[in-house]
Amino acid sequence: MKTSNILVLIIVLLYINASTEWPTHTVCKEDNLEIYYKSCDPQQDFAFSIDHCSDITTHTFNVRAAIVLRHSIKELYVKVDLIVNGKTIFTYSDTLCEPGVSKLIFCGKKKGEHLYYEGPVTLGIKEIPQGDYTVSAKLTNEDHVTVACADFTVKNYLDYNYYQ
Repeated sequence: MKTSNILVLIIVLLYINASTEWPTHTVCKEDNLEIYYKSCDPQQDFAFSIDHCSDITTHTFNVRAAIVLRHSIKELYVKVDLIVNGKTIFTYSDTLCEPGVSKLIFCGKKKGEHLYYEGPVTLGIKEIPQGDYTVSAKLTNEDHVTVACADFTVKNYLDYNYYQ
């Protein structure tokens, strides 16, 4: 009996180690808009959700995000790429945390702390571009180490011009 339990444990551990990527999570799927994400950090997944897909094009919408930090955040940088058909067509980068300047409430958090945010986010967009594309987002700290990383797949079938 003990041998079978040990065998099952070994198989489970081997399967976990053999897995090379995180599962794809559904952020939302409503009518003409679908958004999915997958962590691109091989060592860590995270939780992310929004209330409703349709809220994204409003001025402000509510999100929930959670992660256990593997690295401290004295400085935090974000880089976002818009990728269409495998080609990066737009890149945005910004400093979110640096000594004396903190745009976010979790600047200064330490390794091992649980980071949880629930609240409003404003993207400043009036519509989500129609089509299928990827938004790749990466957060790095002052040591250029990945704090969080995700690839968001966006599928928007709504033709905004039809409704104007």
